[in-house]
Amino acid sequence: MDEIQNGQHVVKQNRPERTMEGNAFSAFAITALRLAGHLTAAGDQLAKPAGQTSARWQVLAAARRGDMSVAQIARTLGLARQGVQRLADVLEDEGLTAYADNPQHQRAKLVRLTAEGAVRLGVIEMAQAGWADGLGAAFTPAELDAARAVMARVMEILKSGEAAGG
Repeated sequence: MDEIQNGQHVVKQNRPERTMEGNAFSAFAITALRLAGHLTAAGDQLAKPAGQTSARWQVLAAARRGDMSVAQIARTLGLARQGVQRLADVLEDEGLTAYADNPQHQRAKLVRLTAEGAVRLGVIEMAQAGWADGLGAAFTPAELDAARAVMARVMEILKSGEAAGG
């Protein structure tokens, strides 16, 4: 037990000091990660009646555009290309998406939504509309716009690499 307590002491000693802004951002980041988990779980529940998951839902929604390759979908969603490829292949096997020739790239096929995929996506989106309306009623549009703007700004900073290395 003393070893654990001594180890804890060392951990606390080695904890870096942060600015007030750094502490506030760390709390924001932890909350955002927790929120992402809750949103994924809620999305899975919304997509379940259509036999889908949150991840499949995202790919189906992107496929509706019809002009995106797997790599483009992955970049848009902030996901690994390999994971999106796996999902797109499964969705194609199930007849929910189809690959189409890409005039911009010989090998990178476009992912398109099929009629059955559109039906499944419609089921999910109907459920999501009621869910979003109910949850959105707890906030003002200005509150949600401000929160979205902060998150979008953080994503842009992270994408640009400005915050790398502190």
